Amino acid sequence: MEQMRERLCSKVGCAREAVSTLTYDYTDQMAAVGPLGAASDPHAHDLCAIHTERLSVPKGWVVVRHETLRV
Repeated sequence: MEQMRERLCSKVGCAREAVSTLTYDYTDQMAAVGPLGAASDPHAHDLCAIHTERLSVPKGWVVVRHETLRV
């Protein structure tokens, strides 16, 4: 069985483990943040917990945060 490689935060200079995935919809001026995607995507950005929390977007944009339900 192949061991899954740790994915790192996409922010320059950050070497922390990624915990979420960020995608942008430029047409709707929206950023979506959710749980770490199953696979690395060249059109998405993986973020560590600190950069997920500090996320800021341009004025007028909306941030949608998808969180995993804990039962």
